[in-house]
Order: sequence, then structure tokens, then C-alpha cells
Amino acid sequence: MSSIPAADDILDPDEAVYDLPTVSDLLGIPVTKVHQQLRDGQLIAVRRDRVLVVPKLFFDDNGHVVKPLPGLLVVLRDGGYHDTEIVRWLFTPDESLTITTDGSTERVSNARPVDALHSHQAREVLRRAQALAY
Repeated sequence: MSSIPAADDILDPDEAVYDLPTVSDLLGIPVTKVHQQLRDGQLIAVRRDRVLVVPKLFFDDNGHVVKPLPGLLVVLRDGGYHDTEIVRWLFTPDESLTITTDGSTERVSNARPVDALHSHQAREVLRRAQALAY
């Protein structure tokens, strides 16, 4: 059995994360299936204090993986990005990215791509990832 890949913990220490048993509970699958999703590149884990964790923002309010995330990860990996680089890109504010969230007309500028995955600008994030990767 291969080891479980993990990105370096470059996240802000206050960034909310779930440990793998919690991810397992959220998804309603055994933790071994979560391990397989990490190995298959459907999710990215970060090693925080020797514990594998997954950023909370990779999930929606219902505990499901944010719909555009797996495809976005494929695009970035196909473009040669490694897990740590992907996490850095997703969690770095981008002054050219402005988002609005459901039920709000307030625009948020200097947004992070990971935040846009929860907004109407998810397609824009995928488009930017495609441009980065190729």
C-alpha cells in the first residue's frame, strides 16, 4: 500500500481544517476510501503537526466536496503543479479576482481562488487554472 500524499502546510494557522476521520464522516465513506481519494488526486491533504488534514473550504455547507474541486485539481496536476503549489495558488489572494456569494450583491475583491469555488465565479477559477497549466 502506497503512502498518502500530503502538501506542505503553507496554510494560515487559523485556516479551518478537518482531520481524515471527520472527512470520512462528512462523506459517509470509510477512512480508507478517503486515503484512496487522496492517492487518486481527488482531494489534497496537508500535514499539520504530523496529522493529515483537509482544508474545510474544500467542502460545501452540506459536507460534500465542492463540485469544481476534483476537475480543478486534475487541470493543475496535468499542468505540472504539485500539491503544495496547488494549495498555495488556491489560498493566495488574487487582486484581479472579485467574487459575489449566493444571496449577496456585495462584491469581495482580492479573493482567493478557493473562496471563488463557493461562488458564481468557480468557472473563472477553472479558466485561470487552465491558462496557468498550459
